[in-house]
Amino acid sequence: MREPGQPPLTLRSSYAGGKVDLDLLMSLFDRLDTGLWIFDIDHMRVLWANQKALEITQSASLAELQARDMAADMSHSVEQRLRQYQQDFCKQDVSFSEMWTLYPQGEAKVLQVIMSGIRLTDGRMALLCEGRPHHEQQPETLRSSEALMHTPVMISLFSRDGRPLYRNTAARATCLSLDTTFEGQFEAPREAAPLLGLAESKRTARRVARVKTNAGLRWHELTVRACHDSVTGQPAYLVSEIDVTELHETKERAQYLASHDALTGLSNRTYLKERLAQVLQDASGEGKAATLYLVDLDDFKMVNDSLGHAAGDSLLQLVAAKLMELAGPDDIVARLGGDEFLICHLEKSGSHEPDWFGQSLLREFARPQLIDGKPKTVGLSIGYTHYPEDGENIGELMRHADLALYQAKTDPKQKCVRFRERMRLLRDEHKAIKKDLERAIREDEFLLYYQPISCTRSDRVVSAEALIRWQHPEKGLVPPDKFIPIADETGLINDIGTWVCRNVASMQRRLESMNIHIPLSLNVSPRQLSDPHFVSCMQALPEETGCDPGLISLELTECVLLGDIPNALETLSALKQAGYRIVIDDFGTGYSNLAYLHNYPIDGIKIDRVFMEEVATGGAIVKLILSLANALGAEVVAEGVETIEQRSWLSKNGCNRYQGFLYSRPVPEDRFLSMLETQMRIAAM
Repeated sequence: MREPGQPPLTLRSSYAGGKVDLDLLMSLFDRLDTGLWIFDIDHMRVLWANQKALEITQSASLAELQARDMAADMSHSVEQRLRQYQQDFCKQDVSFSEMWTLYPQGEAKVLQVIMSGIRLTDGRMALLCEGRPHHEQQPETLRSSEALMHTPVMISLFSRDGRPLYRNTAARATCLSLDTTFEGQFEAPREAAPLLGLAESKRTARRVARVKTNAGLRWHELTVRACHDSVTGQPAYLVSEIDVTELHETKERAQYLASHDALTGLSNRTYLKERLAQVLQDASGEGKAATLYLVDLDDFKMVNDSLGHAAGDSLLQLVAAKLMELAGPDDIVARLGGDEFLICHLEKSGSHEPDWFGQSLLREFARPQLIDGKPKTVGLSIGYTHYPEDGENIGELMRHADLALYQAKTDPKQKCVRFRERMRLLRDEHKAIKKDLERAIREDEFLLYYQPISCTRSDRVVSAEALIRWQHPEKGLVPPDKFIPIADETGLINDIGTWVCRNVASMQRRLESMNIHIPLSLNVSPRQLSDPHFVSCMQALPEETGCDPGLISLELTECVLLGDIPNALETLSALKQAGYRIVIDDFGTGYSNLAYLHNYPIDGIKIDRVFMEEVATGGAIVKLILSLANALGAEVVAEGVETIEQRSWLSKNGCNRYQGFLYSRPVPEDRFLSMLETQMRIAAM
């Protein structure tokens, strides 16, 4: 029978002759040996339960059970799982069967629960539960009820002799049999003992190994920790495993994507950084001359504007294919970005005129090329340098080639130009900019724009990245790409960076005073990290500004982790200890070895915008990055999101934060604050 005060539930059952009485149905439910109850997920309350459910929960009456606040001792992970159930039930008619442990009056009761959705009379989706006692009341079962049974990480507990004591759901689904020992799961059993020995001496050990699973041989990353069995108190090993097979199988693909341009398939700057110095050294040892050609397309913007970006992409692909065709077998051909290409050409010393290869490129492209089926002449401008006459290192050669290219683009008569010392006049312009920057620092001519970072599901602003602009008294608003490289080259980036840090800290404190609790992030260059005063400056900021460093993220490029910065680990650890969050920006473009991530105190990863193009074809690399971030416990932000389809894909695949023009371009500070205030007003309605 229904208890007084029970919320109304509309349960209808009709047939040709009439209707079934509701009280009769309730009486039948009370006779069942299966516990039935309806759980309001939104309010974390039981709405109705049959007699068996009251017995299971040790409730004197339905009213008593309804009065219990189930959220009081509910873990965050269980609540998240229930929310996921609710979403699944709203989308489709599904059910789940899982083992759960309840603790009525402090007594553990293990149940096999079948959960499905039930629509309440007010339209909300609730949880219909059918619970039967689970008769395997063994220690393993009790341990399992305490574990995060829904984690994709495989978690196992082994005795010191390797016998399995417990496996969570993911581990059980993977192992060949429940009695498989720790050693028995390795393809090479000899790998087990050294790993356990290291865990014994260091308390924790990690290794990637090939293991036997019911899906065949797989690569798992195993983390082993020496511990004690909570039931017997005996020494044991806690083992967590992550399947990294796809990372191994797609390593070459990941390396290719990171070192090659996605549009043209040519090498990119990352590859040049890794290979060019060695190529030049080898050429010198073999008696070959090496020439670096910087190639830029004339009027490329006009092609994009008149024929569309698709035609522009086709032109870049055509140029790339033609350059590869003309290059020698030992040459390097790369796309540096936009419409700029580089060729490192090798040949025997003195065999040709110095510029013969560049001139042959001009002649080849003087002929009309077919772009989307239409003949069009593609003009080139070329600047080149010889090694070692024009520079003894890559940086110097590239700078000199760039000066020569600038000359070629401004001189209509000479389209293939070698670097000459007079071109250093261009450097004078850089010096002028440097002088202007020094004044800008003194006169406080900088300002910050903020680009929101939004939730893929709610589209609410959850964070923002601070981006600097230069309010030049004569040139107007100058974007960072026009002055940051010069600031970095001249060392002024340290003063500018300090200004940015202080202003972001002040903004964070201002947001707190407005009761807006969202984190802010700022970019930190490698040169800043190399400054011995940077850490002390950041350590002093909280006291100087009143900011909360836990709500400030420092965005670093991958090169910081790849060995370009001396004492990087110590510096990042000090910043982390000061309370700041560490985020890797443009992740994936500087790929070297994913294992380095384990060595640094990383809180977040920003997926580079180049990978957003890949989600349309499945997003395999993005999925791998998300999986890696999940294993590390790192928050993920996808950059460069420009379409609704990209945002939807990210949401479906577990990436909850995105940044890009789809939501907003970078906006001035006052407009950003207005956006947040509007969001707060809407939320308060």
